[in-house]
Amino acid sequence: MTKARRPAATSLLLLVLGLIGVAYNLRPALASIAPLLAEIRADLGLGTAMAGVLTTLPVLCLGLFGPAAPRLARRFGPERAIMLALAIIGGGILLRTLGGTGLLFAGTAVAGAGIGIAGVLLPGLVKQHFPGRAGLMTGLYTMTLCLGAASAIAGSVPLALDFGGWRPATLFWCLPALVAMVLWLPQLRAARPLPAERAGAAPAPLWRDPVAWQVTGFLGLQSALAYAVFGWLPTILRDLGFGAVEAGFISSLSILSQMATALLIPLAAGRRGQQRPLVLLVMGLTLIGFAAITLGPSCAVLPAAIILGFGQGGTFGLGLTLIVLRAPNAETASRLSGMAQSFGYTMAALGPFGTGLLHDLSGDWLAPTLGFALIALLATACGLGAGRAVTVTSSE
Repeated sequence: MTKARRPAATSLLLLVLGLIGVAYNLRPALASIAPLLAEIRADLGLGTAMAGVLTTLPVLCLGLFGPAAPRLARRFGPERAIMLALAIIGGGILLRTLGGTGLLFAGTAVAGAGIGIAGVLLPGLVKQHFPGRAGLMTGLYTMTLCLGAASAIAGSVPLALDFGGWRPATLFWCLPALVAMVLWLPQLRAARPLPAERAGAAPAPLWRDPVAWQVTGFLGLQSALAYAVFGWLPTILRDLGFGAVEAGFISSLSILSQMATALLIPLAAGRRGQQRPLVLLVMGLTLIGFAAITLGPSCAVLPAAIILGFGQGGTFGLGLTLIVLRAPNAETASRLSGMAQSFGYTMAALGPFGTGLLHDLSGDWLAPTLGFALIALLATACGLGAGRAVTVTSSE
């Protein structure tokens, strides 16, 4: 009995390490651009509009390529699909450092596609392998994802200073992708189709299910807020008088603070039948934190950044947890993840683009803050619906 349990325990540990490695790589390719945006614009001559497209493009690709993830998983197994996604992420990061503006945008789009595929598949794997610990595992990989984002934001400017420019600084983030591929190798031996495929069941559509759309709306709208912050918080801080290194430090501190609620909120959500109070808590913290940064005194920026981080770590962790909790099985979780992240991230692309547009039109950060508040209210409405103790239908 003991000998039989040891291989199972080892396999489970390797799976957890692999999931952590994958999760770490879901943000550096995106978050490493914002701290270096001024340097990239100066080097390549990008205008404000093109800079806005650069921050929006990878988020849009998350939504456009997310629908491919369930099909890849059904054909090759989710384990092989995730390995492919990691290779795409690393290849995209490499590509954008090799040339001028065209390769920068192309590589950014490729990396976004890989992130979109991997991100869609993770909730289904959690539902399949950890059905009784969905909150814990979702919180663990969400916390790791936040760590990856914080590392990229904090480290990109120092890397550029040490290695002589934005290209080697962004190229550095290929290394975590390579490490994650090594950590994920043991999972290829266990690659298998999703459970519903083995049973011969045809995937059933979710388009007519209102709960599925509420989960999608919450994930997408909170992601619009998150990517607005990813794309513009360093610029906001520099406009407020902070230097590049200070802005990167405060931004990374905000994202590091996400780690606490990224772990705790999914844990709390998994222990509750319904999650409505958690929706109100995390969305309230998010809105208060952002408004205090843009409209408050400079002395409030640091604590406001931490409050913002607490809110956004909680909203993202809760959004991913709702995918798992609202799905009755692993196959449905994978499809709900595909729907929520595909439509949601396409919607989320409006966050960084709209923030830049409102700032250009108004010349200050009041209008973007009002837009941020409107999105937060819409996200709260969707979250209150998705937070009910119900599951999506598995058939029409």
